[in-house]
Amino acid sequence: MAKQTREQRIELARTRLIRVVSSHSVATMRTLEMKISDAGPFNQRIDPHILTEARNQLLAESILQRRQPGVGKPTYFFLGNTAWEGHADRYAVLDAIQTELAQQAVTMRTGQALEIAVFRTMTAAQQNFFGRFLDLTKHGDDQLYRKVEPPNYIGDNVMPDDRLLDFMVCHGGVWAGIECKNVREWLYPDRREVKDLLDKAVALNCVPVLIARRIHPSTFLLFNKCGIIIHQTYNQRLANADADLAARARAKDTLGYFDMKLGNDPDDRLTKFLTINLPAVLPEARQKFEEYYDLLWEYAFNGMSYEAFAARVRRRYNGGPEDFDPD
Repeated sequence: MAKQTREQRIELARTRLIRVVSSHSVATMRTLEMKISDAGPFNQRIDPHILTEARNQLLAESILQRRQPGVGKPTYFFLGNTAWEGHADRYAVLDAIQTELAQQAVTMRTGQALEIAVFRTMTAAQQNFFGRFLDLTKHGDDQLYRKVEPPNYIGDNVMPDDRLLDFMVCHGGVWAGIECKNVREWLYPDRREVKDLLDKAVALNCVPVLIARRIHPSTFLLFNKCGIIIHQTYNQRLANADADLAARARAKDTLGYFDMKLGNDPDDRLTKFLTINLPAVLPEARQKFEEYYDLLWEYAFNGMSYEAFAARVRRRYNGGPEDFDPD
């Protein structure tokens, strides 16, 4: 099949958005992404940035409407020829689940679930790392586990503002800083979570490693050139204590978060990444990191914009002048 143009992708996104919103009555953007970006035939999956553009077109044409029911609530989308009041029952079901997912206790347990899976993997492999959970055998995951965070320095290199990485691991004398982002959003290269990892790793002069549910290919294409290592889990982990909530969020007729999985035991994919792939690619990543360290530093600490940073990385990689594109 021939590659589709951007206009064709937007048109397909419009069609799928209307279809999904029509069948679900009201839906948040995260649900729309699950239905359209993460699911369906591969040639009909639409990346979130294209989906957002198509959604905005439909809003401008009043084919879709949006409503944020309250402060701190997600925005819901529904068909333009319907009234919000007609979706009250459907909204009540979704809001109850969204409210539970947003509770601090749940978000804290969710954050720990992926971190503990990483910790269990590195511990079982007897790796040289910092960042440790202390009481995993003393109680269930309904309570938060105590963690000893890794140091905020390597030798003379110190992170500003007492910020910390999730883990620091050393393979063959090469240090890497790991961040685990157990969030629903796809991580694009200009996202705050990505920039935060870069700031920390650049300050420590260690290779950045990002582990997240979904990471857009553009993030890999840009940052792989600079030595940043990326791993997608394709799942969002929830604590076993939140099994009932996860079941309700996974349901096709609610949020549709079919990728949610329970617990903090590592799966084969994560284990292979941390024990085989990461040690294998780390030396080359370190070389790339050093080649682009000056640009990474300017982006992290000297106010270089994301646009300027991305352009300079591209030009350096292509071997051209870094200050401008050739005519």
